[in-house]
Amino acid sequence: MATEGSQRIHVGSEIGRLKGVIVHEPGPELLAVTPSNRAEYLYDDIIDLAAAREEHRRFTSVLRHFSEVLTVGELLEETLAVPEARDFLLTRSEEVTADRRLRAAIGECEPGELARRYIEGWRAKGGAFSEQLDVEGYVLPPLPNLFFTRDASVVVGDQVLISAMRFATRWPEEALMRTIFGFHPRLGQPSILYDGSDERRHDYIFEGGDIHPISPTAVVVGISERTSVTAIDQLTEDLFEDTPVTDVIVVVLPQPSTAIHLDMVWTQVDRGLFVAHPPMFKGPRRVPILRRRKGHEGVIECESIFAALRDAGSPMEAVWAGGGTRQGQEREQWASGCNFLAVGPGQVISYARNEGTLRALEGAGFRLVDGEDLLLGDDRVSDDERVAITFSGSELVRGGGGPRCMTCPVWRAPLD
Repeated sequence: MATEGSQRIHVGSEIGRLKGVIVHEPGPELLAVTPSNRAEYLYDDIIDLAAAREEHRRFTSVLRHFSEVLTVGELLEETLAVPEARDFLLTRSEEVTADRRLRAAIGECEPGELARRYIEGWRAKGGAFSEQLDVEGYVLPPLPNLFFTRDASVVVGDQVLISAMRFATRWPEEALMRTIFGFHPRLGQPSILYDGSDERRHDYIFEGGDIHPISPTAVVVGISERTSVTAIDQLTEDLFEDTPVTDVIVVVLPQPSTAIHLDMVWTQVDRGLFVAHPPMFKGPRRVPILRRRKGHEGVIECESIFAALRDAGSPMEAVWAGGGTRQGQEREQWASGCNFLAVGPGQVISYARNEGTLRALEGAGFRLVDGEDLLLGDDRVSDDERVAITFSGSELVRGGGGPRCMTCPVWRAPLD
């Protein structure tokens, strides 16, 4: 992707050869999460920063074997060198924080310093009561969820969807990614199909973990605790009007659930193959599956995910995650066992800990490759073999996501 001028942006599937992807290495913003405020920051646990960074670096090293890796910090710093971008982000930030002093306080910061403050947070100077009670606040809040770059934005075709995130603690991520996609010179200023950073309507929420473009004409979407029916109605109309998409398949996830997004229970890993959490897609307790086709009124309630995919022209079979016991399935679903990132057809990256799921992939013809062996040159991957490349993510997984969550693909090669 290292070309001068505008950059190609296109994602027509979940499995096309990965050419460009955005990630963010966890940084000091994670230190803002404490036992007393972890729920406010949407964390179930406290993550060790040093361990998480080391795991993330190994993950991105594996990614670099297949794709150019862009980082949020560098993209934001480069974007903020554009005066129009700086003005845009400051304006959106004033809207989110309701602090009209923001522009005067940080508007003249150098791009690198401004980017750092946006990501790591900027502490407010406390008053007498704050000092007496030892209470700290922020002018700009830290963004400890930012390393899950899939959540805040997603590319569908050659257009970008900026998420309208459910929780206020993540709203600054919308503005940040909207600024990068809207103004970074290398990204070519693609069309913003939906701007969640400007969404103010009640219950219009969605996040990128629920959006899966499986072909140029079909998208699988999850309705979850973080993606609403009203938002999916709007997105469907936008996709039908402005993209080649003709079929939208909706998976209605139970609420509440450990599966906060669809990609925590379902991801495509190859042509005609997905990995999924069994209780949600087979048996008497399977979740409802709906499909809407362009040019047709209403929706069709489908017998199964298999029927919906077949009718949308993308038939698939399943690899069931977690092994043969319900206990194992639940444990591995919690540990992001279904959350694969495809770097090419039949070539995926996974946490090493989900042994039941990985054995099931072996049964489907995937060879398991230790990411360390790949990095050291002790193993190689040919373009035409099915492989699952594993890395240790024992600390990262405690944040509540996996390889797909931690990546925002911006360029995939078309499938043959």
